[in-house]
Amino acid sequence: MTKRPDRTPLDRGFFNRPVLEVAPDLLGRTLVRRTAWGTTELRLTEVEAYAGDIDPGSHAFRGRTARNDVMFGPPGHAYVYFTYGMWHCLNLVCGPEGHASGVLLRAGRILTGAEQVRTRRLSARDDTELAKGPARLATGLAVDRVLNGTDVCTGDDAPLSMLTGTPPPSDLVRNGPRTGVGGDGAPHPWRFWIDGDPTVSPYRAHTPRRRAT
Repeated sequence: MTKRPDRTPLDRGFFNRPVLEVAPDLLGRTLVRRTAWGTTELRLTEVEAYAGDIDPGSHAFRGRTARNDVMFGPPGHAYVYFTYGMWHCLNLVCGPEGHASGVLLRAGRILTGAEQVRTRRLSARDDTELAKGPARLATGLAVDRVLNGTDVCTGDDAPLSMLTGTPPPSDLVRNGPRTGVGGDGAPHPWRFWIDGDPTVSPYRAHTPRRRAT
């Protein structure tokens, strides 16, 4: 018998912890996206931790800017950024206010509202690919910079919220290097995923960009 996801909202205290505690604990939790077209729910299967000013891979490594301001807290808010001139990515801010740590939501399994997600993810070959990767997740859930700073702990009427869901058994949680992170941040094994879940994205090492000559 399949266990039904817990509908209890995650509170501020869940996010007000060190990023390396919050990140693996987000696996199996339910992300809810509410739009004018309906509600979509997703079970998180893959995430990455970014640890602010001690982490060369973090947007906040060199300090506070207009772009990363939300990362500095308070915890339990969405940090949405635009990358490569075409994709949005969704993060959840965690840790003590002022520390600027966050968790990138890399992949998930659509639980409800798949029909809406399919209209935004026409290239997906099947439903396991609807949110398989951070840009696909954001596209499928209609996430953009308008949602930057959204409080995910406020309740049923919020455009984004997090529920307790169904965390996986600890023996199914894996970790390894983060996807596409190079330099001094490359060795950190701060990517976490549910072993064997088909929605988890493939690992790709960092590929340095070639400069035009």
